[in-house]
Parts: sequence; structure tokens; C-alpha cells
Amino acid sequence: MIASLLAGFGLGLSLIVAIGAQNLFVLRQGIRRDHALVVAAVCALSDAVLIVVGVSGLGALLQALPWLIDAVRWAGALFLAGYAALAARRALRPSGAALRADDPAPAARTRLGPVVLTCLALTWLNPHVYLDTVFLLGSVAATHGDGRWWFAAGAAVASVAWFFALAVGARGLGRWLATPRAWRILDGLIAVVMLAIAISLVLPR
Repeated sequence: MIASLLAGFGLGLSLIVAIGAQNLFVLRQGIRRDHALVVAAVCALSDAVLIVVGVSGLGALLQALPWLIDAVRWAGALFLAGYAALAARRALRPSGAALRADDPAPAARTRLGPVVLTCLALTWLNPHVYLDTVFLLGSVAATHGDGRWWFAAGAAVASVAWFFALAVGARGLGRWLATPRAWRILDGLIAVVMLAIAISLVLPR
């Protein structure tokens, strides 16, 4: 039981920590203190649902529908390219608002609805999330036999721990991003990474 729990936590954490669309979005919202905890909760809950899908064996059903993965792949690429374009626009045309280190509120708080929808899109339209949580974690969990659900619990706990740590820890970076120039650099980096991920999704395999 404990071995399966720890194995799930270790593998889940190793997969989540890699730089990706989810982590960048959580990081940006955390730095801006803009619904960061809600975003972390959405990411963690989404991962938990996908982990359950993989461990329950439904991942095999998804593997039998390659057209569905292709549809998600192209939809995700288009969304990420659009998000990259918005980030690039912010980098090239900054609003002039910057987060001060002594300001407990974000410079320009976004409405919750669009933030949650963006977070859901970055999660559910990213085929890498399915490969990691549904297929890979599901396959490894199956090797734990009766302990597979403890393995799943460990992976889910890793997701919760990582996303909330990222959301809360990112707030400490606010003082380093107290100027519009710093935000332009951050948004520029986000644009490059998001576009790179989008391109990787549509390259022939």
C-alpha cells in the first residue's frame, strides 16, 4: 500500500514538474496573484480525473480511437498558437501595468470565468496530458495489481502538491517583475514556449 502510494507520487511528480503549458499558466497567474489558487485547483482536479480514467482501464478505449487523439492534438495546437499570439502581443504592446512588490492585489485582475476556461483548455486540449496521466500512469498503475488505486492516489497527491506549491511560490517572484519591461520578457518567453509546444503537436511522428 505505502509502496504503491509513494511510487505513484514519485512518478506523478516527475511527469508534472516538466515545463509545459499548464505550469506556465499557473506560474503566470501565481505571479499576478490572479485567481492562482482556483487555477491550481482546476489543474489538480483535472489531473485526478484523467488519472482515474487511466487506472480504471478506460485509457485502453482511448487508444482504440486514434482519431480522437488527433482531433485533440490539432485543437490543442491551434489553441496554444492563439495563446502564444496573445502573449506575444502583450510583450510587444505592454499595458504599462506592473505588479509592485508591496501591492497585495494584482495590477489588473481578470474575470474568473475566462481564467478557468483558459486553464481547462490548456489542460484538456493538450494530448501530452493524456499520454502522461491516462496512458503512462494507467499502464504503470496496472503493474501494482490491487494497489493500483493507492498508486493513483499518490499521483493525484503529487499533482495537488505541485500545482498549489507553484501557485503560492510564484507570488514571491512578484518583486522581480515589478516593471513593465520584466513582464514583457516573461510574456515573450511564454509566447516562445507555447508556440514551440504547438508546433511539436503537429509535427509528423
